[in-house]
Amino acid sequence: MTMTAHDTAVPDAAPSALYRLTGVTRTYRQKDRVVKALAGVDLEITAGDFVTIQGPTGGGKSTLLQILGALDRPTAGSVELGGSDLARASHARLGQVRAQEIGFVFQGFNLIPTLTAAENVDMALEPLGLSKQERATRVAEALAHVGLADRGAHRPGELSGGQQQRVAIARAIVKRPRVLLADEPTGNLDEAMRDEILAVLEALCAEGLTLVVVTHDSAVAKRAHRRLRLDRGTVRDITR
Repeated sequence: MTMTAHDTAVPDAAPSALYRLTGVTRTYRQKDRVVKALAGVDLEITAGDFVTIQGPTGGGKSTLLQILGALDRPTAGSVELGGSDLARASHARLGQVRAQEIGFVFQGFNLIPTLTAAENVDMALEPLGLSKQERATRVAEALAHVGLADRGAHRPGELSGGQQQRVAIARAIVKRPRVLLADEPTGNLDEAMRDEILAVLEALCAEGLTLVVVTHDSAVAKRAHRRLRLDRGTVRDITR
């Protein structure tokens, strides 16, 4: 994935808001009571930012990530991605956004064990209608980008945990998204592998990819540009 700067960029121009959330509320009904997972969240995320979200279990982190990822809609409020309100978009449009603009990485890797690393990465390109040659080129580039150029023919069981997560990241970036959303991406890794994955994510961010990472690990959070805490459905910035 190659990021190209505009030759005519204005040095003092303010960074653009990739996400703009206004009054985002998400409620669920559990038996005879209503649970408010998000309570009027107002949030802006700048393009190219590395943002982490921390908070207690049940505080709304996963709900927020699902809404940012166009996997869920708010009960109230607007969720703008590049100026387009996902809260009011059609189901077809949301599917298009997920397929083209948003990459996802999870704690459990979610790789298909019977497929090779290259085949796992290639699956993310199926909705895009690319030629076989273009898909092969993109897969090779994505694997090389995460340091696995020589592991494309290996199946997940033949790779370490850190390597499997690199494959998952390659799968997320192969479609060249605008943002990568990660839910506890280092949760199953030891410290050395965690630092390897963080280095990969930071390199992607340096190239212009926006990162939003849910994590319980303060060592991960401290590496971010911005640290958010989500508790009882309310977001606050705890960046130091």
